[in-house]
Amino acid sequence: MKIKYLLFAFVLCLSLHSCVVLSTKKYQAMVSQRDSLFTRTANLETQVAQLQSDTARLRHELAGLKGDLADQRGAYGTLKGNYDALNTNLNSTNSKVSQLSSDLKKREQRLKEVEDILRKRDEATNALKDKLQKALLGFQQNGLTVAIKNGKVYVSLTDKLLFPSGSIVIDERGKAALKQLAAVLNKEPDINMAVEGHTDDKRIINLGQIKDNWDLSVLRATSVTRYLTEVEKIDPHRLTATGKGEFQPIDPTDSNDARTKNRRIEIVLSPKLDELYNLITK
Repeated sequence: MKIKYLLFAFVLCLSLHSCVVLSTKKYQAMVSQRDSLFTRTANLETQVAQLQSDTARLRHELAGLKGDLADQRGAYGTLKGNYDALNTNLNSTNSKVSQLSSDLKKREQRLKEVEDILRKRDEATNALKDKLQKALLGFQQNGLTVAIKNGKVYVSLTDKLLFPSGSIVIDERGKAALKQLAAVLNKEPDINMAVEGHTDDKRIINLGQIKDNWDLSVLRATSVTRYLTEVEKIDPHRLTATGKGEFQPIDPTDSNDARTKNRRIEIVLSPKLDELYNLITK
């Protein structure tokens, strides 16, 4: 504004001076020049005001941008922290996955070894059954059976094939059957044997020192075990003798035929599973 007044004064002086010394034509030219200066000055002041307004606006926008930048930096720091935590967790997870994968491979290998052992056991069990059936073929019409149950071979001999009625002494026909059985088992050193005595549910009457079916089943099992070890020379470490009484019948019905089936000696043959046991307990 001060510049404006100075210009105005200058122009006024020129005008007054022109009134005295200048011609009308020059005076008019100077007035026109004055008016042009006024116009240009007004335009400059407008531009200055606009520039000042723009500067204030830009400063405000700059402050906003600085605030946004600070917020973005904070968000970036948070995201980077989360990323670093996730990356750490990922590395830990990858390590665990690698360990689990290694453990799984070991388990799969062990499972394969177990399956191979069980397959060999089943093959050996089936082969043993075939050998026994051939060796004992002549006694199968007299109440001897050979079967596989739960991976074991069961040789079942009715009491009539082994003992006189109510007796625990093996007769000659029974000894002949056991001799054929022992001939096969002596060639199979990796087979363990459990000799089980079974009776029917009829009470024992007048059998002297034999008090009940428990006694009868145990004594008959030990008679067979003693014959196999003492006469047929089977290693006694391979045998176990047990008495089951009448409590594991083949046929639970109340008939003479069922009782005949239930009075029996069962020789349960099972392969030694030391290799499998050692593998499982590793």
